[in-house]
Amino acid sequence: MLDPRLLYSLDPELWDSVRGAEPALIHLLDGYIDAGSITHGTGRYLLEVCEHEVLVEFDHDQLHDYRSRRPQMVFDTDHWVGMTDYALVIHKLKDAVGKPFLMLSGPEPDTQWNRTASAVLGIAEQLGVSRMLTVSGVPMAVPHTRPTLVTAHATQPETVSGNPMWIDRVQIPGSFSHMLEFKAGEAGILAGGFVAHVPHYLAQTSFPQATEAVVQRLADAAGLEIPMLALAERAAANLASIASETAEDAEFPALVATLEEQYDRLSSSGAASMPSADEIGAAVEQFLAEQDPPNGR
Repeated sequence: MLDPRLLYSLDPELWDSVRGAEPALIHLLDGYIDAGSITHGTGRYLLEVCEHEVLVEFDHDQLHDYRSRRPQMVFDTDHWVGMTDYALVIHKLKDAVGKPFLMLSGPEPDTQWNRTASAVLGIAEQLGVSRMLTVSGVPMAVPHTRPTLVTAHATQPETVSGNPMWIDRVQIPGSFSHMLEFKAGEAGILAGGFVAHVPHYLAQTSFPQATEAVVQRLADAAGLEIPMLALAERAAANLASIASETAEDAEFPALVATLEEQYDRLSSSGAASMPSADEIGAAVEQFLAEQDPPNGR
């Protein structure tokens, strides 16, 4: 393996300011299942409400397949006027009381996963990262009118409790964040995350109610004070918008009522009705296929 340290550059002064603070490292990468835009929305919100600076920038040219995920470009009349390129970076952020934490965000690497994971874990070790956390959203048969269910996972299972659903064993296509969490566990770093259950009929849209739920779980797990008011307001506005847009739909109320009945029944009984491992795997593969156009073009 080529030296992982050659994959990135860093800000020396900012680096020294983080060393010894034992920050949490949150990793939120685009490119895998992101029902309700939970992963992307969480990263965008944290950058919006927290003071931040770029600590580490990866040489993304080594990691990105531009023919698979092409940058968006703007053509105006007779010339190119703009281009949105990709960047994989680690920001240093500060919460509402000035506590530092780190966030790795950007597109999931297309290549060199092992080398990139070694680079990230090397950075985590050098900076004394206390824990690594992530969030995601999966489409589930739940109603938008009930509190968002969140399933936690961790490299130390004893730190996880209160999950709404129980899964025995399932094999699914993995993500870079999954791999990073697995390798963090092997390296002795506490790592974990939170999966929001997003109503399947809202999987392709932004669902701030679920984003609010996982951001709060992230904050609690990392001991951070994250301003939540703006996100709560967006969640309330989104629920009102859903009600308005579906007011004329004759079939939608029946669908929601059925899901509410199931949700309430399972909540009161403490039981869980889970799809089989094969059904979960097939659903993940179908969702991934729907996100990627044929040949990436």
